[in-house]
Amino acid sequence: MRFLLYNIRYATGSGWDYHLPFPYSGYLRRTRGNLRKIAEFVKSERPDVIGLVEVDNGSYRSEKANQAAVIANELGHTHVYESKYAQSSVLHRMPVLREQGNAFITNQTIEARDFQYFSEGMKRLVIKLEFEAFVIFLVHLSLKYRHRQYQLSSLYSMFTEVRKPMIVAGDFNAFWGHRELDLFMAASGLLNANIHAAPTFPSRRPRRQLDFILHSPAIRVTNFRVSNVKYSDHMPLICDFEIGNGAA
Repeated sequence: MRFLLYNIRYATGSGWDYHLPFPYSGYLRRTRGNLRKIAEFVKSERPDVIGLVEVDNGSYRSEKANQAAVIANELGHTHVYESKYAQSSVLHRMPVLREQGNAFITNQTIEARDFQYFSEGMKRLVIKLEFEAFVIFLVHLSLKYRHRQYQLSSLYSMFTEVRKPMIVAGDFNAFWGHRELDLFMAASGLLNANIHAAPTFPSRRPRRQLDFILHSPAIRVTNFRVSNVKYSDHMPLICDFEIGNGAA
């Protein structure tokens, strides 16, 4: 089984010109060309499950198209998308922002899906998918350290009813390093697939490990790598794994 995790930055790209003619002006870019490159890259990796962080659901940037749906159609897979902001959030009613979310794409049969929101921070969405052999969570944690710690505590409480091996993945924004997650991982028993702490951000000159794939001990990682592509400010993570008796 192959899992690919990628914060695609709404397919707005990266590079030195992202901040020209003014800081973060690249955030306003049209995305069709770069999304095509991302879709081609994802297709070349032949993943079974894809976790996408920072997906445009149909603003003017993506020409009213859901970016996860575009990639899923290219692969012939199913997609699951949800807004980053709860219905009650003011951000959910703001142009462009209301079209921002996270998504899964998969060729596997989904047995159940669930969307939950943390009570702290701006980035609150948790997507949970259940498959026959495992459960996977996708998150994008807050930029504020205090909020991240509260969110990790809440995330741990979501594990109480899970009886299958787990993968917990996403952009954790761990700006203080992977040690931010030590207590969370110790309490949950999760392991880091990135055993060599390869940096994932920024893609132009990676220095920090912000993106993580954490997994239960019952999941055996057979191959892990951070792919050196620069279609976003984050680099994609590719993880091959087996569960329990070795069935991929």
